[in-house]
Amino acid sequence: MWRRGANLEGDVANFIETEQLAEFEGFKSSLLQIRGSIPLLWEQIVDLSYKPQLKIIDHEQTSNVVERHFHDLFQRYGETIAVDLTDKHGDEGELSKAFANETQNLPNVRYVPFDFHHICGNSNFENLKVLYEQLSELLENQGYFLVDAEGNILEDQKGIVRSNCIDCLDRTNVTQSYLAQKCLDAQLQRMGVLDSTESISVFDEEYQKFRTLWAEHGDEISLEYAGTYALKGDLVRYGKQTFGGMIRDGMSALSRYYLNNFQDGIRQDAADLISGHYTVRRDGSVRQMESFSYLPVASALLIGGLTLTSFTLQQAGRNAHQFMSSVLWAGMTAGLAAVVKANGRQFCSRPRLCRLV
Repeated sequence: MWRRGANLEGDVANFIETEQLAEFEGFKSSLLQIRGSIPLLWEQIVDLSYKPQLKIIDHEQTSNVVERHFHDLFQRYGETIAVDLTDKHGDEGELSKAFANETQNLPNVRYVPFDFHHICGNSNFENLKVLYEQLSELLENQGYFLVDAEGNILEDQKGIVRSNCIDCLDRTNVTQSYLAQKCLDAQLQRMGVLDSTESISVFDEEYQKFRTLWAEHGDEISLEYAGTYALKGDLVRYGKQTFGGMIRDGMSALSRYYLNNFQDGIRQDAADLISGHYTVRRDGSVRQMESFSYLPVASALLIGGLTLTSFTLQQAGRNAHQFMSSVLWAGMTAGLAAVVKANGRQFCSRPRLCRLV
């Protein structure tokens, strides 16, 4: 829950391998895709902001970390197409630029930037064809796995597409599902289910099953990593944004904000404890946890200040004393809000067992 980027060994946060399987009359076909955090040393520490600032850590081992990561991918999968879906401006743009610079001289890696938000917006799912046109020749060379009913290998996948956005959840899942559909069309054409111009999208029932599988796949990953359903799920499930989907995305976004700021630190401690990443002392105790939480106190003071400000404002028209009281309470409330904002990290739920590195 509190990890971004890579460690010094080149392992990355939220690394997930997805295999899509298709079978028809003895033919069996497979497509592998992977996702994972940008393999640099960077962090995004929650601080009560809706979108905390990204920070790239300046470290002498950065180039080695990136090289180790992609060398491991090459050993496992072959050549890598690194599809970077982050924004190309602001903090994300700086991170994307650093990623591009580190990969430009690496062997067996093809870096492909694609500004998902700029090109696809919130609902233009079909604009992913722009990305597919960039990748089509590379994807054809990589291929997919296919065996016939006798077990003869007709095709073999010779590389991998590695997709990422910032947390590798929403934009990533939409993109992976699009590439998976294009590959499934090619697989079904090779099996003789479709002719060379047809797509699974012409079969309404089967196409809806395909979309539902990928939407639920994205939800499962998002629930595990972020605690909510995936955003942009409508683009995968229906190919467009619906009103109900917008409401669900809004609720999920608010839930993510709450969990990120006030729950994920505790969840990270639990994960570190039960996985053995944190070792309990010989006396059976764990490192002393925070004995005092500032959030309830700050919340109570802010709510109390707003309440008193509102009450005195209602009385402000009666005399100057009431007006000055309103001004005083409003100033104190604004000052307290500024203090909370400036010290946002101290009011968030942070991991206490393992030091963040």
